[in-house]
Amino acid sequence: MAVITVRDLRKEFRVYQHREGFLGAIRNLASSEHSIVRAVDGISFDIDEGQIVGYVGPNGAGKSTTIKMLTGILVPTSGEIDVAGLTPFKSRKENARRMGVVFGQRTQLWWDLPVVESFQLLRRIYRVTLDSYKRNVEMFDDLLNIGEFINTPVRKLSLGQRMRCDLAAALLHDPPILYLDEPTIGLDVVAKQRIRSFLSQINRERKTTIILTTHDLSDVEKLCERMMIIDHGKIIYDGTVEEIKKRYGKKRRLVIDLAEDYSEVNVPGIETIKRVDHRAWLQFDRDQVSASQLIAQITQKYDIIDLTLEEPEIETIVAGIYEGKMHDGT
Repeated sequence: MAVITVRDLRKEFRVYQHREGFLGAIRNLASSEHSIVRAVDGISFDIDEGQIVGYVGPNGAGKSTTIKMLTGILVPTSGEIDVAGLTPFKSRKENARRMGVVFGQRTQLWWDLPVVESFQLLRRIYRVTLDSYKRNVEMFDDLLNIGEFINTPVRKLSLGQRMRCDLAAALLHDPPILYLDEPTIGLDVVAKQRIRSFLSQINRERKTTIILTTHDLSDVEKLCERMMIIDHGKIIYDGTVEEIKKRYGKKRRLVIDLAEDYSEVNVPGIETIKRVDHRAWLQFDRDQVSASQLIAQITQKYDIIDLTLEEPEIETIVAGIYEGKMHDGT
């Protein structure tokens, strides 16, 4: 069942012409010349309850504008939005009660207050019962280990600690929908893994619908089955992460460690793209030969110590789509 429905959604902004210098400033006062920039250009999609969806695109593609319309911050120029039965910009307060929001470069916590006092203020704002509050804080401590710094002022927290607290704060009132904007930006590998595990468990246990915007595509690959790519205000891909690899990343690599120093590694139809001592990198098209067929051919001709199959990197695939260098079937 769709919890978010978007139909032919558009958002336009007026950009006024600015002239420099003294005379230019006078002309600016007298003139209202402007151009229209269409940040979101007729997008449509449905998101079902309990889905985790990666919403990605380059800077200026329309990601943040879409999220701001879904949260009710911006009013669409045209089109329809339904979020759990509400039109966000018409029912801002009720919509706010049903969602959690985390912006990686901003915080909803009070800077000079201990974390626990921010939590208590949010409990009152969202009218969370004391029993629910205690249960949630205990659960978040178990999953995120926030207890060790819950009495520390927010300004003294590391970035990773603050992000864990921001996630807990966004979920204190048990919202059915969670919007995440760059939730792992600037974090180390361990902190990223902790947050990904937490989000997966919250989604699994509470059926929380999560919309994730990020430039770190490893977040999408680890968390999301579905991925939407937006560019110049239009959705250019909506499907599974696995499908985008199959459609746009048909080239795979097999890395083999040879038992002997063979003068060359030659398999018909397979490209040797790199060779260092006893190690060789072979590239092949998944539509022309399967990995198992290739391995069988190689082991018949050469003595192999070890081998590793490398899938195409999602970052490379998406970058190629943005730049127009990859096309369906290549």
